[in-house]
Amino acid sequence: MKTILLKFAGPVQSWGTSSQFESRSTNRYPSKSAVVGMLAASFGYSRDDKRIDQYNQLDFAIRVDQPGKLLTDYHIAQKTKADGEVDQVYVTNRQYLQDAVFVVALGCDDEDWMAEIEYALRHPYFQPFLGRRSNPLTADFFIGTGSQDVITSLENLTWQASGWYRRKNSGKVILSIYADAHLIEGSPRQMVRDRVVSFSQKERLHGYRAVARKDIVLRPSGVRDNHDAFSAF
Repeated sequence: MKTILLKFAGPVQSWGTSSQFESRSTNRYPSKSAVVGMLAASFGYSRDDKRIDQYNQLDFAIRVDQPGKLLTDYHIAQKTKADGEVDQVYVTNRQYLQDAVFVVALGCDDEDWMAEIEYALRHPYFQPFLGRRSNPLTADFFIGTGSQDVITSLENLTWQASGWYRRKNSGKVILSIYADAHLIEGSPRQMVRDRVVSFSQKERLHGYRAVARKDIVLRPSGVRDNHDAFSAF
């Protein structure tokens, strides 16, 4: 097993899976489909490339190290006619997460394939973004690789939140992990429309995948506490 760990910590991020028309919402944490799109961009695939589907098979988990706050941005957009004249002006509302920090874990038993993914992320063909083109990755987005599975990797990784946020939350901290449901046994499952079928501009399609959640407790130092805080329940 090889696992790649990535940190998403831009000033603003946006991870929509249900946006429509003038209302562009964001989820509270990055979607797997968005990360698959990031991998496809790094490899230089076109939107219609059938090879994109293989990245749905990667083990995927995400840890919320700093949840961030919602920001709604007011936009004016224009629709033009074929001759370039303005046909319609309308308002769009777009949501972002500000000051959020997430750790993404991608894993697979095929270490050669994972090495190719690592190289592509470090040397992307197209620039990857944090959900939208206006949201670039930070320079330290690539944390590293390991031989543990994705859940164990996230459990053992030190807290990646900003310094000011760690100082503000100096007691024990509970971090949530959201993962492909088969990676977390015994947890309730939720079906989300987050499996890439097609990124085609003519017809974007997404299927459903099962997601489960697990919470871990960190001591003030940012290291996982082995004590099960939920055992009394």
